[in-house]
Amino acid sequence: MSLVIEGLDIAEAPVLVEVTRGDMVESRHAGTVAVVDAKGGVRISCGNAGQPIYPRSAIKPIQALALLESGAAERYKLGDAEIALACASHGGEKRHVETVRAWLARIGLSEDDLECGGHAPSFAGAAEELFRAGGQITPAHNNCSGKHTGFLTVAKHRGWPTRGYIREDHPLQQTILKTLADLSGSDLASGARGTDGCGIPVVGIPLDRLALAMARIADPSGLRPERVAAIKRIRRAMAAEPFMVAGTGRFCTRVMTKLGEQAIVKTGAEGVYMAALPTLGLGVCLKIVDGAGRAAQVLLAAVFQRLGLPDVRELATAPISNVVGKPVGVVRPASDLPF
Repeated sequence: MSLVIEGLDIAEAPVLVEVTRGDMVESRHAGTVAVVDAKGGVRISCGNAGQPIYPRSAIKPIQALALLESGAAERYKLGDAEIALACASHGGEKRHVETVRAWLARIGLSEDDLECGGHAPSFAGAAEELFRAGGQITPAHNNCSGKHTGFLTVAKHRGWPTRGYIREDHPLQQTILKTLADLSGSDLASGARGTDGCGIPVVGIPLDRLALAMARIADPSGLRPERVAAIKRIRRAMAAEPFMVAGTGRFCTRVMTKLGEQAIVKTGAEGVYMAALPTLGLGVCLKIVDGAGRAAQVLLAAVFQRLGLPDVRELATAPISNVVGKPVGVVRPASDLPF
């Protein structure tokens, strides 16, 4: 009998990343990968890519399309920083938080209207600075506060209620689900449902269909003109403001700083990464079965190498260190990586 975790069959997921300590491989991470083009043609497929996953925050660039397509971004004169922040899982650094607060003020709302809840900044330096100054944790520090501010901006523009905007029956969330269904070519009506960390609904989508959605972000030529324009605006903003998408030292930020619009990269919780590769016209989605983020970024760098993109493996280096900081091992692609 095979073991099933979160809908992923471990027996069908090959080992793709390994962790060494000294002379031995100490741990192994199984995963699933799909790389496809905008017509669904498969370039890479490992594991059962047809199994559904929760994409978590990796779909934020898709969720942000409503901000552009509704006309809200134009009405409120949003720049690259705000649009990138709408796609972000940020570290709660000073610029992130100040941008969220200024943006909320621009649309006539405040942090009290954010329904994402508050948590300490995920960037350690920002958390230390906040606590030393005796500051209070607020919803603006939430890594999803930019996305939620984008949601509120659409609601204000459309005249929809700003209360309860995170509920699945709210017209904003229905709009986002329809966009996900359209880009992924999936019927989401019967998909597994859950609640994300920031309170919004999540839906299970086959991994290869998520790769297709990102391929259509990379190559939107078959889509309606308004969506093409929105996609290009989001790609441009994320490439222009990679710090706003994640923050200091983060893999997404470092990759887009190096590659620009060659690779629009977004991580999600529980070992998910998605990427749109406009120069290649390809979309990528991967999931590490045990949810290990350290393995996911190493695997994405290996996928980029296989596709012939500039080498970003050094940006994904995840050394295993002892208590005094001495490197004692590495996280690396499996020696028998099947692609």
